Amino acid sequence: MSARPVLGALRSFAGPGANSSGHLEKWVSGTGGLTGLLGVMLVSQAYLGLSGSASLVASMGASAVLLFAVPHGPLSQPWPVVGGHLVSAVIGVACARLNAQPLISSALAVALAISAMYYLRCIHPPGGATALTAVAGGDAVHALGFHYVLTPVLLNVLVILFVAIVFNLAFPWRRYPAVWARKQNPPAAPADKPPAGLITREDIASAAATMDPARVISGDALDTIYSPAPCNAESGTLHPADIRVDRYYCNGTFGPDWQVRQVIGDAGPGTAESSLNKMVTYRIVAGNKRRHVGTARLKDFAGWVRYEVSLNENSWQRADTTPRYAVTGDTT
Repeated sequence: MSARPVLGALRSFAGPGANSSGHLEKWVSGTGGLTGLLGVMLVSQAYLGLSGSASLVASMGASAVLLFAVPHGPLSQPWPVVGGHLVSAVIGVACARLNAQPLISSALAVALAISAMYYLRCIHPPGGATALTAVAGGDAVHALGFHYVLTPVLLNVLVILFVAIVFNLAFPWRRYPAVWARKQNPPAAPADKPPAGLITREDIASAAATMDPARVISGDALDTIYSPAPCNAESGTLHPADIRVDRYYCNGTFGPDWQVRQVIGDAGPGTAESSLNKMVTYRIVAGNKRRHVGTARLKDFAGWVRYEVSLNENSWQRADTTPRYAVTGDTT
């Protein structure tokens, strides 16, 4: 029996996450985590000491992964971070003061924190660790009582949020909170205005009007022709799942708007709505606004792309790719 099917089955079962970000993005994320945790540790040690702060810093370390590795993610935004930690801290302290078995209090604190975060729309996974720390964090944490919610939890949250905002500002493709990244993207075309290059029913009707009267197309026949027209009009575009990191794409226009963009981070396979809305980082390597770095949602970037290109000596040439939207069938 070949080992390849077994390895493939194990890989599918384990479900390894996509890792398509460039090396720069990986190191930037790690440096951000280092900066954020240094600030958090200084605050925690001032209130709890070295031993008492260890368990609380662990929950903030989990927050650092979200804030600096996936700053555009829904669980990384300010309200989930602030609300998730604070509501979990309140619940954790309340459970700790019940004087019940630590095993029961710990499990109850995490369970109630999860439910509360759901209702308050502030789901932040590290909040569960904050609730658990309030119960199992030791005497130094218990002595704080509900003061634990304000210092060090709230103070630590404000510190790591401040570092995330300032740190990510240094990189044009990273904006935190995510609303700042969305404001950088051009607005979508109005729904009643067809995208550039899309053939409309009126275009076909106008062309039909110039034909010989013996070949006039009826309304029903016109609708039959128009139905597949959008697919044919888009046959030169790429599907969002075909966008890859480190590859080059062109918008196929002529004049001052012509551009070639290189994807430098966060693109990858997938057609689910969550995948289509994730942020893509790109660098303009030729044409208008050369050397500019920007971000866009994957589906918006795919809508901009006309085709993939590659650099051949000193000229950009269309890559030999088969568009996902191409229409195939019997042509006889």
